[in-house]
Amino acid sequence: MFSSYFKVAWRNITRNKVYSLINIMGLALGMAGAILLLLNIRHGLSVDQFHEHKANLYTAYNRGTVNGQLVSWNATAPPLAPALQQEFPEIKNIARLMGSSRLLRYADKKINAQGNFVDPAFLSMFSFSLLQGNAATVLGDANGIVLTQQLATKLFGSDDPLNKTITTPTGDNFVVTGVLKDLPDNTRFKFEYLLSYGYLQTNGRNPGDWRHMNSNTFVELLPGTHIDAMNKKIAGIAARNSSLLSGQQIFLYPFNKEYLYGRFVNGKPDGGHIDNLRMLGALAGIILLIACINFMNLSTARSEKRAKEVGVRKVIGAGRKSLILQFIGESILMAVLAGIIAFILVEMAIPAFSALINTKLSIPWTSPGFWAMALGFVLLTGLLAGSYPAFYLSSFKPIRVLKGVLKNTNARNFTGAASSRFLLVRNFRWPSVTPRKILVVLQFVFSIFLINFTIIFQKQILYGLNRDTGFVKENLVFQPLTDDLQKSYTAVKNELINSGAASSVCTSNTTVTSYSAEESGLKWAGMDPKSNPAFVLMEEAGNFIRTNGLTLLAGRDIDLDRYAGDTLSCVVNEASVKVLGFKEPVGQVIIDEDKRWKIVGVVKDFLIGDPGEASKQVLIKGGRGKGYLSIRLSANQGTLQAAQQAEAILKKYNTNFLTEVRFADEAYAAKFKQTKNTGSLINIFAFLAIFVSCMGLLGLSVYMAENRTKEIGIRKVLGASVASITTLLARSFIQLILVAIVIASPLSWLFMNDFLLRFSYRTNLNAWVLVAAGAAAIGIALFTIAFQTIRAATANPVKSLRAD
Repeated sequence: MFSSYFKVAWRNITRNKVYSLINIMGLALGMAGAILLLLNIRHGLSVDQFHEHKANLYTAYNRGTVNGQLVSWNATAPPLAPALQQEFPEIKNIARLMGSSRLLRYADKKINAQGNFVDPAFLSMFSFSLLQGNAATVLGDANGIVLTQQLATKLFGSDDPLNKTITTPTGDNFVVTGVLKDLPDNTRFKFEYLLSYGYLQTNGRNPGDWRHMNSNTFVELLPGTHIDAMNKKIAGIAARNSSLLSGQQIFLYPFNKEYLYGRFVNGKPDGGHIDNLRMLGALAGIILLIACINFMNLSTARSEKRAKEVGVRKVIGAGRKSLILQFIGESILMAVLAGIIAFILVEMAIPAFSALINTKLSIPWTSPGFWAMALGFVLLTGLLAGSYPAFYLSSFKPIRVLKGVLKNTNARNFTGAASSRFLLVRNFRWPSVTPRKILVVLQFVFSIFLINFTIIFQKQILYGLNRDTGFVKENLVFQPLTDDLQKSYTAVKNELINSGAASSVCTSNTTVTSYSAEESGLKWAGMDPKSNPAFVLMEEAGNFIRTNGLTLLAGRDIDLDRYAGDTLSCVVNEASVKVLGFKEPVGQVIIDEDKRWKIVGVVKDFLIGDPGEASKQVLIKGGRGKGYLSIRLSANQGTLQAAQQAEAILKKYNTNFLTEVRFADEAYAAKFKQTKNTGSLINIFAFLAIFVSCMGLLGLSVYMAENRTKEIGIRKVLGASVASITTLLARSFIQLILVAIVIASPLSWLFMNDFLLRFSYRTNLNAWVLVAAGAAAIGIALFTIAFQTIRAATANPVKSLRAD
């Protein structure tokens, strides 16, 4: 019986090659798109879920009130970890993490690498595989260093790296105590080496006090510890250790939830990356559903072709169940063929797709679970696509079918006084409602929704890209302020300016596009005692405003050369002024424990954090500003020429270190990399969904033209023009798309409005977006069916009216 079903199904597929090709390729494209998105979702759900102790791992967070709102952040003070470890026996392990960037040297090799300072328990808490060394002891020595396999190969080649000494130009020596297997792609941690947190203390480098939040703190609790009770115990630990932090609370948040649910609103979890994964999941579902709707439409549209087959088989005794099995079997067979093509397409597309999303994806061909899921996916697609056609076709009554009742009635009797021209301009009427038309409308509702969302997402990206940065990023470059450049700073500065390469130079602890630490516990006159806001800390020696192109609104910049007292002066931005509440901020004092910082200037807000967030409070203090050299290239010569000249001067003085000049506009654009990648992802798959919809529309237009051949011939004989016949054929599709626009527009508006609320700095939602999406849908539909409708309208009526 099943062999008979297979033969009939295969015969129907090969007999109707055009429709079979459209059906199979539509399903294949839909399945391929869905598979790629599902692979991405699978990766997102797996991030940091491989750690053995994940159920007991937590991240320490701060919670405080800023401008009347409760906010939470995961930057913590260095003393928090030892205080928690000492006070609470429920804690099994604890580890701090602070970023590090160093030039590592071995023999004649120099490599700038990114790493972390961590406590010794870090590798016992997190499941990063050590190829060499013991996880419990590799970070026990303050001067020990653990390298990733890739960095070890760069430095030592094929030699055994263990116990070899790595030096730095600053005179630090680190002994290799372990080698880590390269980090997996599905982790948030990004480092090439690990240093002991104890190194900061043994070498006299204070990592910070209770007010300086420059570390992440990870806690492993003993199994069975009740997290709510634990959070109540630790809430006031910061306030108990520093009177300046009276309004600040500490709480632990599950580490395995942090990636997916790491966004906090009013101090509580409110989504995160899970929102993006849900969005991609919905997109995958829409693409697959559109492909299945294509299958349903084309199968039911051609029902007349198979009506006699159903009638004859019922007459000779076939039951409805056997017919349903037959038709579902056909759809599953086509789904299997489509699935094979889909996986081939996915395998071909994965390299480019992985590069787009900056994540290495792969199909786990060797996993039995994958094959089970792939088979289930294909069968589910076949069942979904073939269910409606199977029940629809098997419901035909044999007597009605064999009498020809189901024959198309589009060809009308055109005798009498009515002319074809009159018929074409008769009163407008909406088409009758049929399941097939409902499916077409549903298909284009999804397509129009995606067009709307694509437009608003790109509009938001452009809005952020064109956001007033508050600084002039053109002709601005950064260079890490190495010990060599620090020692020769005056000479470097003078040569850069005197050579004409630069118009202004300054030093600061961080660049104008980024920050590394925040500080709370500050006091000032008239402050709300319940408020304990955190300020982004920056430090400069002078000329910071001019070099970075900031806008000075009041007062002046810090200048240690002219004003010796500027070591206790500061500049604040507009966001800080709002928090401080000063009407005239210049001259006011901010108290930082025993230091009194006098405000000497106010600058316009500048973008230092996430482009989608509101401006952060920034406090720029006077000091050494050791960290980065900022150079404003001269406008008197070309940017590239000035940059090359500046780089040559820096190399002259920076002999022991690597010179790595970076443009500010590149650093700023990097903030949008993930958002732009997501935007590109949405564009590609929205286009794919629309393309699959158009394949179905093309199939329906081909069928309609074939089915109305005689009607078109009669109309042409009676004098109808090509334009009027083309309009007639296209009108029914346009009517359905207009219905889809009416349905999709309000739904799209509500969704887009909710989507934009995720951004503190967001674009406006305009009605023209809906108009543009609707016009695009109509244009795409007309373009899709234009060739077939014009071809049908220009056909020779003699051939169409000739007897079959």
